[in-house]
Amino acid sequence: MLSIARRSLRPSLARSLFAPGLTASVHTLPDLPYAYNALEPYISEEIMTLHHKKHHQTYVTGLNAAEESYAKLSAAPKSTSTTREQIALQAALKFNGGGHINHSLFWKNLAPAAHEGGKLENGPLKTAIERDFGSVEDFKKTFNAKTAAIQGSGWGWLGYSSTLKKLEIVATSNQDPLISHTPIIGVDIWEHAFYLQYKNVKPDYLNAIWNVINFKEAEKRFVEVAK
Repeated sequence: MLSIARRSLRPSLARSLFAPGLTASVHTLPDLPYAYNALEPYISEEIMTLHHKKHHQTYVTGLNAAEESYAKLSAAPKSTSTTREQIALQAALKFNGGGHINHSLFWKNLAPAAHEGGKLENGPLKTAIERDFGSVEDFKKTFNAKTAAIQGSGWGWLGYSSTLKKLEIVATSNQDPLISHTPIIGVDIWEHAFYLQYKNVKPDYLNAIWNVINFKEAEKRFVEVAK
């Protein structure tokens, strides 16, 4: 998990999130690299505003609170009680920390269709997708099918396996970050990411989001790890 965080986030976040005994830094909500209405008509302004300002902010707030509590326990005299309390905090650290990591990556994963969104140019990433999935369209169909099949809330990922030296589609539950692979593209399948616009029709949301996927950003991640 630490290697993923270091690739995806600033070093201070990785240090404090994965070494909670250190003095906790204060995590903040990152700015979006575009306006809230910039992804329309594929993702509405209302969804983007609530998703960013409310949901992501909740993870940031929860992570700061969990880290502060952990830091205080780390500074307290060691006892069975404090150890139990530290263990009890792991769920909050994982959930809120994962939510912060995943969403920080997700915002960069998107771009307006009028600019970079939806454009996969010839290059290393396209070549790898065609090698590992047959074609770009086959990749999207497989990704959508596996992501739509997630029971409840979670994320669909295009990840790079450093062991197999190939791209694979992986699903994670809830706000669990992707740790088995390096994340190249992540798609939020929580209802708050699409329900106001697409209701319960996940396939419509997944088909639409490819129009605003920032493949240039994804290719940067891929090139960094597939050297």
